[in-house]
Amino acid sequence: MGQATIRDTGVNPYVPYLAMITQITRETEANDVKTFRVEFRDPSAWERFRYMPGQFAEVSVFGVGEAPISITSSPTQRGYLEFSVKKIGRVTTALHYSPEGTIIGVRGPYGNTFPVADMQGKDIIFIGGGIGLAPLRSLINYVLSDEHRGEFGQVRIIYGARSSGDLVFKAELERWGARADIDQVVTIDRPEEGWTGRVGFVPAVLKEVAPRPDGAVAVTCGPPIMIKFVLSTLTELGFAPEQVVTTLEMRMKCGVGKCGRCNIGSKYVCRDGPVFTYRQLLDMPQEY
Repeated sequence: MGQATIRDTGVNPYVPYLAMITQITRETEANDVKTFRVEFRDPSAWERFRYMPGQFAEVSVFGVGEAPISITSSPTQRGYLEFSVKKIGRVTTALHYSPEGTIIGVRGPYGNTFPVADMQGKDIIFIGGGIGLAPLRSLINYVLSDEHRGEFGQVRIIYGARSSGDLVFKAELERWGARADIDQVVTIDRPEEGWTGRVGFVPAVLKEVAPRPDGAVAVTCGPPIMIKFVLSTLTELGFAPEQVVTTLEMRMKCGVGKCGRCNIGSKYVCRDGPVFTYRQLLDMPQEY
């Protein structure tokens, strides 16, 4: 898998680029997930900050700290970056209270990428749960862009959340669902008044939809328990471990493999991942 980080450019990896929050989108009814669109203050930074789907950045709220966050936008969406952030800690909470116009720090990009070249010519099944759709969104929009759509086969999206209020990217889900070249299923865990879509947990819906493994790649991200059962279901459906890709973000902190918080055996999630095939996970110690 590709490794394209800021370290390749000769730039000090610990010095962030200054960026301004130019747009904030509320994603969930509970307002615990927001998407932040940011633009670099120095336009020349774009020449150095070149990323691909799957990578992440360290986002700084000055005076508070920094946190590793997946890049939610696609590199085909030029002129800005987007980060979809769930309010769960000190830095993410501070970010949630930062209004448009706030200057933040962004360093990166870090980590490896989704194996885009290996996916070309294949059908792609995206399987996401809750905020886990955020890193998948970057790859989905890359695949669906006018520049790259012809490089890939059928696209299928299976996405779910606890409730309709917890679904993220609702406007995009509508746009994706309206496209003739996408087969999309959106589900919530339990019946809900006014909900007319699918009801059921994502792994169960995946089993019902039963995508064929021939010439396909499955890409999944979501809560760890969802990923565990999705991997099991895909195995039952005949997908080989090499055909299944996921992204892990557990315990990441520094982004450059120095702090040691995210190591799994000899691997560092921030440096060797965050994208791994199921085959790679099977070869790791069972602690993820």
